[in-house]
Amino acid sequence: MTSLFLTPHLESFHRQHPGIRLKIVSGRSAKVLGLLRSGAVDIAFASSPAGAGLTAWPCFATHTAFVAGSGYGCDFDHVYSLQEIAAFPLILLERKASSRVFLEQFFARGGVTLTPEIELSSRSLLVSLAAIGLGVAGVTLEFVKEALDAGEIRQLKTDFNVPARSVDMCTLQDVTPTAAAAAFMEMVRSGGR
Repeated sequence: MTSLFLTPHLESFHRQHPGIRLKIVSGRSAKVLGLLRSGAVDIAFASSPAGAGLTAWPCFATHTAFVAGSGYGCDFDHVYSLQEIAAFPLILLERKASSRVFLEQFFARGGVTLTPEIELSSRSLLVSLAAIGLGVAGVTLEFVKEALDAGEIRQLKTDFNVPARSVDMCTLQDVTPTAAAAAFMEMVRSGGR
């Protein structure tokens, strides 16, 4: 989703400033925020970043959903509780992913521990393995819209809503960005392309 959000901005920025070379590094939130804090990058896009010394501008929200393959042996009309979702063979992102940490904390506040059968580093594999019936995947709804629309997976109904998370554009609080970084940030903040 971040790549879909950023690509038009990067394309427009490159057209307007063809002489400026961009260094683009992708990775999990912790990685890109570490690069930002070390001075290796000027801007980081991260999910719900926490921490002192950062300035953040919300760019878009993401939402967690639970999905299974269309033929999976569950009742898609049933409204599932936290405990019922946790009892499925779960397919989740690996433990160090910020969205996994966020999900585990949410369930823990409800007194439920998540114990996935499958842990992955790839968001696309979450969908693929759920689609072939290996379990129920905890996914970011915005990342799986195409698979949902195609009927490869179906969303389970729940009696709870995991709070939305924000993907933010972050900079170091006390560091003035370069002119190029400032121009790109302004383009993103204004929604211009």
